[in-house]
Amino acid sequence: MKLVRNENDIRLGIIGMTEGNGHPYSWSAIFNKFNRQAMTEECPFPAIPAYLNKEDYDSIGIPGAKVTHVFCDKRSDAKHVAKLSLVEHVVGSPEEMLGSVDAVIIATDIGSEHVRRAEPFLEAGVPLFIDKPLCDNAADLEFFRKAVAADTSLLSSSPMRYCKEFQPYHNGKTREFGDLRLLSFAIPKKWETYGIHALEAVYPIAGPGFESIVNTGSEKRNIVHLKHKKGFDVVIANIDDAAYSPTLTILGTKGSTHVVSGDSYGSFRNQMVAFVQYLRTGERPYPFAETEELMHLVIGSIESRKNGGKEVKI
Repeated sequence: MKLVRNENDIRLGIIGMTEGNGHPYSWSAIFNKFNRQAMTEECPFPAIPAYLNKEDYDSIGIPGAKVTHVFCDKRSDAKHVAKLSLVEHVVGSPEEMLGSVDAVIIATDIGSEHVRRAEPFLEAGVPLFIDKPLCDNAADLEFFRKAVAADTSLLSSSPMRYCKEFQPYHNGKTREFGDLRLLSFAIPKKWETYGIHALEAVYPIAGPGFESIVNTGSEKRNIVHLKHKKGFDVVIANIDDAAYSPTLTILGTKGSTHVVSGDSYGSFRNQMVAFVQYLRTGERPYPFAETEELMHLVIGSIESRKNGGKEVKI
């Protein structure tokens, strides 16, 4: 991959935004700090100033990186992000960032748009972080798989991978509960945009090796059952109008635990720190094969739902 060896701050461009997704505000603020009064009074996503204002303002920022350029489909959105999150340059097209940034964050969560948004930067060799889900169909997954195989610098993840409340159980650290029997997770909104949150919350605990997925629900009530080669099950309830309270249950033969994640700022910050470290070192924080398997699960659940709850092999 192309390493970013800029001796000064890494210059990041950010691209947004989509309905219900305020990452251009929040991720830019996590890098740059923010206009406290304007963010509190004007941000269209109240949860963002709520968690930003809980932090020690002087501690906010990621050493060695700044968001310097912003593009949104609506220029008024980009100008507002720039005002609230202290981004110096508003550009009229994504391509205007080329030559002025070291890497780009595509902060939109509609997977079917990501190939189109990524192509100008992939062609120019600009490293990318792409918001979850990376994609939502097999053709686009194959496009990104080939790009990574060609040594493209590209990461994608959900912040659920970085939740401090879940990390103690990562990499098989569930022995206190005996043999694992069930992981379950509940999440609101749409499967196409939020299902990956649930999947990536359980994936570092389960590990690779999912065999099949079934979605017996509907577009607004996705009830998803996954089978793992290690002999346990995963059940995800993705209900459109449910409260946002990311809730994980781990059940084994000797015990169980019930964990709720509440540190949005910490999860997002750790996610962006991992991207910056990847840009500096070229070392992936997790194999792309994990992202690929996760996308097969996102896509498989959609296929199952469309086919009346048919079991889809992974």
